[in-house]
Amino acid sequence: MAAPIFVLCENADDLAGRAADYIVQSAREAIAERGRFTLVLSGGSTPEKTYSLLAEPARLTAIDWARVSVFFGDERFVPADDPRSNFAMARRALLARVPLPTAQVFSVPTQAESPAACAAAYAAALARCFATTPSSAPPRFDLILLGMGEDGHIASLFPAAAALDVVDAWVTWSPPGRLPPPVDRITLTYPVLNAARRVAFLIAGANKAVALQEVVERHAAREHRPAAGVQVAEGLLTWFVDRDAARLLQQK
Repeated sequence: MAAPIFVLCENADDLAGRAADYIVQSAREAIAERGRFTLVLSGGSTPEKTYSLLAEPARLTAIDWARVSVFFGDERFVPADDPRSNFAMARRALLARVPLPTAQVFSVPTQAESPAACAAAYAAALARCFATTPSSAPPRFDLILLGMGEDGHIASLFPAAAALDVVDAWVTWSPPGRLPPPVDRITLTYPVLNAARRVAFLIAGANKAVALQEVVERHAAREHRPAAGVQVAEGLLTWFVDRDAARLLQQK
């Protein structure tokens, strides 16, 4: 496992720009090497800024969107047009603004009768996309984007939640965490996150500083800070952090 890479950014805007450039670079390299780019999006305000920058002309034209497939790391159990939906945010900031074929956007199906059924349906959709089965080894995404909550949660893997221990499924569900909105969630699991070729954390804000320090320097248990459970087995792990989030780290 390669050592993590840290990219210290001046502020959230600088972080969004650097992350957008990293996505462009990752897309170009993946398409050149394998003919397509599989990107997993995160929810949250910091990724939203990044998505908006990807849709600006210079970056938009740098990616062959016909060869891009987009997925989601987690989703709330709400309709796709609900303001709380990660898909709704991504569609507004990015998907509706770039020439990405609709058939290559794999949103979490939240119309099923339960979050557990949604998780099973999404795992089946991923298996079809990667020409495998949900009982096989996890798909290897080219790039997974992750935010981190101030409690250290990632995707919808929350502290002390049962979902942290799911290793026999690609997708699972979780009851609401401590943060609003109080709705059930569907989320990728650690085996999928850690199988990726690249994982990039996008972390901005002073309210993330304590959790970031505990994950990076104090080696917190994943049960306490779920971000600590991201240990990319055979890929690159990159942390994009702004100065506010990094203020407690000993070496910036």
